[in-house]
Amino acid sequence: MHHHDHPPQLSHRRWRYSRRFFPFVPFVIITILLFIGGTAAIFYLLFSEYVGVRNIWLLVCGAPFAVVLFLIFFAFNMYTRYGKPLQEIFSAIDSVAEGNLSIRVAEDNSPQFQELIKRFNKMVSELERNETQRRNLTADIAHELRTPIHIIQGNLEGIIDGVYKPTPEHINNTLDETKLLTRLINDLQTLSLAEADQLPLHPTRFLLADLLADLASSFSSEATSLGIDLKTSISDSKKEITADHDRIDQVLSNLISNALRHTPEGGTISISAQSTEKGIQIELKDTGDGIPAEDLPFIFDRFWRGSKSRTRESNTHSGLGLAIAKQLIHAHGGTIEVKSEVGSGTRFIIELPN
Repeated sequence: MHHHDHPPQLSHRRWRYSRRFFPFVPFVIITILLFIGGTAAIFYLLFSEYVGVRNIWLLVCGAPFAVVLFLIFFAFNMYTRYGKPLQEIFSAIDSVAEGNLSIRVAEDNSPQFQELIKRFNKMVSELERNETQRRNLTADIAHELRTPIHIIQGNLEGIIDGVYKPTPEHINNTLDETKLLTRLINDLQTLSLAEADQLPLHPTRFLLADLLADLASSFSSEATSLGIDLKTSISDSKKEITADHDRIDQVLSNLISNALRHTPEGGTISISAQSTEKGIQIELKDTGDGIPAEDLPFIFDRFWRGSKSRTRESNTHSGLGLAIAKQLIHAHGGTIEVKSEVGSGTRFIIELPN
C-alpha cells in the first residue's frame, strides 16, 4: 500500500526543487550575456587601432550576442506555445493518477493542443461519471433490496405473531417479493457478466419475422387490456440473422414492456425491421409522453427510472432492463440508441450485424 504514496510525494518534491532552482535562471542568463558582451568589448579594444580588423572582430563577437538573444526569444516563445500547455496537461495527468477526477485543462489557452485537451477533458469527465456510478451502485442495490426484504419480513412476522392468517393471498404476496429478489439478482448477474464480456451467447440462424411475430403474440393481450395498438412490420419476411435468439428476445421484450408502461391508453407501439448494408435495423417506436432531454444520456445507466408519473407498476421491475439491453446488443457487435422528445414519444433504434 505504501507505493501508492510515492508519486504524490515525488511530484511535490520536484515542484519544490523547481521553485528553488527558478530564481537562478535569470542570473545564469545575465552571466552568459555579460560574458559574451565582455569578450566582445575586450577584443574590440585590442583591435581598435586596426579599423578593418576591428570591424571584423566586432561582427564576430557581436554575432553570438545576437544569437543568444534570438535563442532566448525563441525558447520563450516555444515554452509559451508548447511547453506551458504540455506542463498543464502533465500536471492534470498527475492529478488524475492521484485520484482527482475533477481536474480539467482550460481549452482556450492553447490552440496547438486544443483537440488533445478537449479529448483529455472528455475522458476525465467520463471517468468521473463512471466513478460516481460505481460509488452509487452499492447504495442503489441496497435500496432496491430493502423494500422486498421488508415486505417479506413483515408478512412472515405478521403470520408468526397471528396478525395475518397464512392465507394463500399473504403467501402469494410474499412469494411475489421473493420472485422480485430473484429477478433483481439474476439481472445483476447478467449485467455483470455482460460488462465483463463473459456472458455466454448461443448464436443461431433464425427468421427475424418469426421473432417479431412471437413478441406481438406475447404482448398482444396486455396491450389490448391497456388500450394500446401494438403493430409489427418487416421489409423482408425471409430475412435471417445470426444471433442469440433468447437474448435478442429479452432485449425487445424489455423495450416493449417499457413502452407499454409509458404509453397512455389509445396510443400506438410499432416495431419495424429492415435490412441495411451492414445487417439489420430494428426500430421500436411509441406514442408515449417521451423522455426529457436531460435524462436521455442516462437512461442506459443502472437503476435509472423516469419520474414516478411515467412509471406504472415500477415495483415489479429491477431498473436494470435498459442497462442489460445495451450490454446485450454490444455483446452481439451491435449498437442501440434512443431518440425522444417530451410529448412526442420515444424511438429505440437497434443495429445488428448479419
